[in-house]
Amino acid sequence: MSINKTYAVFGLGKYGVAVAEELVKSGAEVLAVDVDQENVDNAAKTIPVCKCADITRPEVIERLGISNIDVVIVAMASNLEASVMAITLCKEVGVKNVIVKCGNEMHRMIFRRVGADKVVFPEKESGTRLAKNLLTSGFADMIELSDDVSMVELGVKDEWVGKTLIELNLRKKYSINVVAIRVGDKISTSVDPTLPLEKGHELIVIANTAKLQKLK
Repeated sequence: MSINKTYAVFGLGKYGVAVAEELVKSGAEVLAVDVDQENVDNAAKTIPVCKCADITRPEVIERLGISNIDVVIVAMASNLEASVMAITLCKEVGVKNVIVKCGNEMHRMIFRRVGADKVVFPEKESGTRLAKNLLTSGFADMIELSDDVSMVELGVKDEWVGKTLIELNLRKKYSINVVAIRVGDKISTSVDPTLPLEKGHELIVIANTAKLQKLK
C-alpha cells in the first residue's frame, strides 16, 4: 500500500480521525465518513473530504463510489452491526483491502468471517501507526523501534522464492537483518540461512527506516 492508493475511513471517532489525518498529512487521497454530522463537522477541520452518511446502506456505498477505493478502514468498534454491514458491503462491491477496528476477540472472529482482511485492536495499534503501516508499501506490519530503526514484516518476493538468505544477502543489499520467519500463525526465531524461502513465508526484519524504501 502507498500514497498512490485511495483510502476511505468509516467512523470519525478519535481512532478514525487519527488514521485519516495521518493519511492526509502524507498526501494520500482520503474519504472520511460518519453518520453523525457533529463528528463530520469536527473532522472537516483537518480532513478535506468528509461526508455525513449511513454506510450500512447499499445505495450509500454506491453513491460514495466505494467500489473505486483501494483500502477501507472501518473504525466503528462500538457498533458491531454497523461494522459487519460495512465490511460485507465493501466486499460485495469489490474493495480488495478492508481493515477493521476491533473491541474484543469475539468481534475479531466475526469480522474475519464476514470478509475483513485485517483486524486491529486500538489498545495495541494506534491510528497513527496504522496509517504509517498503510503508507509503507509492501509491508504487512511496521513497528518503529526508534527514530531510525524499525521492525518490519514483509512477504517473500517472487524473485526470492527458492533462494536462501545466504544467496539473497539481504543485509548487504538492503541493510536489513532477518530475525524471524512467519509461516501461517507460527513464528520461528531460529532462522536457518541455508534453507530456501517459500511463497507465503513472511520475513520479520530489523532495518534502518530510511533504507526500507529500497524494498518498495
